[in-house]
Amino acid sequence: MAAPELLDEREEGGTSSSSSQIGDHVEVTIETRPQSDTEMTSASAPGPRSADDTLDEGRNHGNSMRLARALRAGLLRKNQDYVRIKIPRSRGGGAGGDGGSTQGRRGVLAQSADPLPQEWWKTGVAFVYTCSCLLLTTGVITMVHERVPSQVPPLPDKFFDLVPRMPGAFSVTEINGMLLVGLFFVQWLFLKHRAIVGRRFFFLQGTLYLYRCVTMYLTILPVPGPHMNCAPKLYGDAQGKVYRMLKMVSGGGLSITGSHIMCGDYLYSGHTVMLTLTFLFIREYSPRSLWWYHLICWLLSAVGVVCILLAHDHYSIDVVVAYFITTRIFYWYHTMANNQAMRGSPHNYLSHTWWTPIFNFLERNVRMPVPSTFAWPIPIPTSWLTNPCRRYSMVQTTREE
Repeated sequence: MAAPELLDEREEGGTSSSSSQIGDHVEVTIETRPQSDTEMTSASAPGPRSADDTLDEGRNHGNSMRLARALRAGLLRKNQDYVRIKIPRSRGGGAGGDGGSTQGRRGVLAQSADPLPQEWWKTGVAFVYTCSCLLLTTGVITMVHERVPSQVPPLPDKFFDLVPRMPGAFSVTEINGMLLVGLFFVQWLFLKHRAIVGRRFFFLQGTLYLYRCVTMYLTILPVPGPHMNCAPKLYGDAQGKVYRMLKMVSGGGLSITGSHIMCGDYLYSGHTVMLTLTFLFIREYSPRSLWWYHLICWLLSAVGVVCILLAHDHYSIDVVVAYFITTRIFYWYHTMANNQAMRGSPHNYLSHTWWTPIFNFLERNVRMPVPSTFAWPIPIPTSWLTNPCRRYSMVQTTREE
């Protein structure tokens, strides 16, 4: 018999739409055929057939024939409102082991379909990593403070010889740093792929502070000037050292909060690391058309770095080394992340770093550069703005039976 087909009225109106916008439709074919003698015999095998059963069967057969004729005549054409049902296309799988393996392959394909998976649990691992590195840095600063040479004049520094010290300049550095961190945090909240960007930031921040622990502990520089107010040494007072560590963590390690009272953490500058790293992430994960936004952030970063030197709170070498290490690691990481061919290449010497296994763990399923696209942090329900029902028309096709 004829089979009714459901077509979108947008196609009848002549509007062009891509094939990807046309979903799967449900096509129902009602086929009526007289029962064969064998089926009738098998149906009547359990017991004798009565006259009432024969009469009911005849009525049901007559109803089916009337329904088929109604469909052919197009009597249901006036009811043209249908619900569009999306049906996932599945390819048949065998039973037993074949069916299980087919389902496993489907799971793998579905999992790897997104080239930019969020994987928030990896972001959580990266966050724990950076917190551990920051706590380790606090402990190293506490140990280094006890070893800072006292009554030793500052080392010669060319910038200090040319530019006199400006009191209060270091407060400008910390204010600019907090502004940049705040801007990046707001921008990160509205990024569509915030999980990937977040774990990249946490890993790079933790790695940079881990390197800082090594350089501070190996080479302890004297204070850069007599204006530095260092807390007295505690020597064997373990409880007092723990209290200083907690105080530094609670105040974010900032001088304007009164939490940074220890000396010796000079090589290299942690303030320069944060000023440079936040600017690089802001510029990398925002549209290039926002040049004015990038210029403002660059000015905040540049002024903050210069004010570190104007305050004479760090040697010039501290700032230069911090800038060099931060930019190199940022560029190395994103070069490997944005070039898929480099990851498995034997000629990729960037993969010889010690943190390559961590990189592979974080970036294994990221198969394309992260675009600068934004989305609301909390999805806003918009189902009430759209009509879930689509309008379709029934087209009757005829053929000779």
